[in-house]
Amino acid sequence: MMAKRKISLNELSDRLQITPANLSILKTGKAKAIRFSTLEAICKELHCQPGDILAYEEEQSDDK
Repeated sequence: MMAKRKISLNELSDRLQITPANLSILKTGKAKAIRFSTLEAICKELHCQPGDILAYEEEQSDDK
């Protein structure tokens, strides 16, 4: 969505007042949680819906 809106990670982090490191964690899918207020701010800034930037993936278990 950032590429579609032609906005860089640093520009978005400045607009949202979130550190680039924390935004990068969200962008790469390494975050375990996100606050609704953060999600709302991202969606507002990128003019999108949560479903445009989130996807459900089942966790793989280590049990075999």
